[in-house]
Amino acid sequence: MTKTNVHTLDLYFRGKPELIASYLIPHQNGAVLIESGPGSTAKSLQAAVEAHGLRLENITDLLLTHIHLDHAGAAGWLARHGARVHVHPVGAPHLRNPERLLASAGRIYGDQMDALWGEFLPVPAEQLVTHSDGEVFQIEELRFTALDTPGHATHHFAYLLEDICFTGDIGGVRLPGIGHVRLPMPPPEFHLERWRQSLARLRQLDLSAIAPTHFGIFSDPQQHLDMLEDALNEIEAWIDAEMPADPPMEALQTRLTQWAKTFALSHGLSESQWQAYEIVNPIGMSAAGIYRYWHKIRRNTTGRPQTSRRPA
Repeated sequence: MTKTNVHTLDLYFRGKPELIASYLIPHQNGAVLIESGPGSTAKSLQAAVEAHGLRLENITDLLLTHIHLDHAGAAGWLARHGARVHVHPVGAPHLRNPERLLASAGRIYGDQMDALWGEFLPVPAEQLVTHSDGEVFQIEELRFTALDTPGHATHHFAYLLEDICFTGDIGGVRLPGIGHVRLPMPPPEFHLERWRQSLARLRQLDLSAIAPTHFGIFSDPQQHLDMLEDALNEIEAWIDAEMPADPPMEALQTRLTQWAKTFALSHGLSESQWQAYEIVNPIGMSAAGIYRYWHKIRRNTTGRPQTSRRPA
């Protein structure tokens, strides 16, 4: 498999380029998609598929890294066109019956739900396929491996196709042409120590490329993972410095935003690039994730959790 066999489809989230990707991989009887994107970008996805000479009915399989709305919102819509939907077993029940998922998201996004995410249709049980950690599965001539990679979400898979790894959100957010990785840390499942374990697992792979959903295929996988680890180290140091004072949520959001922007600009981001990261991964969401992680997990641990930092 070469990167030329994997096509990056730009879903133009909120009308902006290079924020959410779906990956199209042709096979002898159709094609596989990795990530559906949200329901709000379904028409962009359809146009991108058709630009490659295919119809939605040619998509035999959809592989989801996890069920957050920006990754899986159009899964039910694709299922209606015949696609099998592959997902982590913990996420599968929420695709069959998305009521709880949508209710939870609705509490966060309120009246912006429809504009941001569009329609989220259920996936029929007979079209759902779940995998176990490390399972190798074949779709026509394509051979994938599902890797359980928690830290961003407990129901998260990265998918390995030969020497390309599709990392969903566990590989962080890195926009094209920018040497900066941001950690998406939403509630309720952000877990720093599990993220480090997932990073260690990705480091064991012999990769030629890494493909986060946000956004694109990068040919410097080890450098990318180094930047991801640096981001984990920086946020852990910030948590250790800020969270013992138990700031209220509003203050936490303000402090995290100020710190994250300084950190990003120190990596050479322009103001417009910072705003692009904010569209696809708002800092406020990560503040809520850190707040829950600190109060439910980190504050109650005895001693400092073990980490896997690279030597200085």
